[in-house]
Parts: sequence; C-alpha cells; structure tokens
Amino acid sequence: MSESSAAQTATKTPIDYADHLTISCSVSDLERAVAWYRDLLGFELIYKLDDMGWCELRTPWKGISIGLGQSETPTTGGTTPVFGVEDIDAARSHLESNGVRFDGDTQVIPDMVKLATFYDPDGNPWMLAESTMPETERGA
Repeated sequence: MSESSAAQTATKTPIDYADHLTISCSVSDLERAVAWYRDLLGFELIYKLDDMGWCELRTPWKGISIGLGQSETPTTGGTTPVFGVEDIDAARSHLESNGVRFDGDTQVIPDMVKLATFYDPDGNPWMLAESTMPETERGA
C-alpha cells in the first residue's frame, strides 16, 4: 500500500489524536542531555523551561519531538523508540566514535532489518533500524 493510500484509509480510533508525538525521557543533567541529543543525533532545541527542568527537541520526523525532563534519579527503560536510518553502519560508526554505548553487535534479520540498540548518557535506550526488505515487499 502506498503512503497516500494508507493516509486515505486511516484507521478510525476512539481517540481524536493530534498530529504530534512527544517521546519523554528522564535525564539527570538537562544541559548535558540537550547537548548530547543536539550534537550526536542532530536534534534542534524547540524550547527549554529551566524552572521546570523540561525541554523539547525537534527531530527530522514531522510531528515527533523528544521531551527531556530533569530528575535527581532518572528512571530509564520502559519503551525503546526506534529511529529508521538509511545506513545503520554509518550511523553506528558516528555514535561509537563519540563514545556512545551500544548493546552488543548489530542484529541482522535477513531480508528484513538490521537493528542496533544504544544508550544516552543516562541509560535511556534507543534503537537504530535499517530496512533490508526488498523494495517490492516494502510497498515502495
């Protein structure tokens, strides 16, 4: 199904969702976290509320932002957001050359996807995913 077909046949939901999603993460040092997400992932600061210890960063995906909340004892885990990338080896190399910790080797599911889990300085998990599905199976 093409992207335009998918948009035309959107699933009816019981909630009238807005056109944005914020992925919230707990961090121990807001300034350090903003610099890390900006410098290593290329996200842009939208706004920062120092008195509340909160900020949001713009991602390359329309309507998706990352919210960072400062906490004395950040909680990590829960969900692991996945960033689709065109070249997982290049993305991983960039992050590793900047000291980012990965969880083992890149996992390969033949003719489907390559996956690599990494962590921000507070231990929040993120994942890179490169589709290796043949174009005909991706609906492209």
